[in-house]
Amino acid sequence: MEMTEVRVKKGEAIDRALRRLKKKLDKEGTLKELRNRRHFEKPSEAKRRAAKSGGKRR
Repeated sequence: MEMTEVRVKKGEAIDRALRRLKKKLDKEGTLKELRNRRHFEKPSEAKRRAAKSGGKRR
């Protein structure tokens, strides 16, 4: 997995660069993946969660 990188431009505020980094991470789904992997989830629980979320979409 490649590390996400945002280069700070000359004269750019740090908070603006952080905002760009957060947008990039959100677009890639990195934070979502991190939250999902924080705790081990049994395969049966994963299937149950997937089925439940699929029911909501219908």
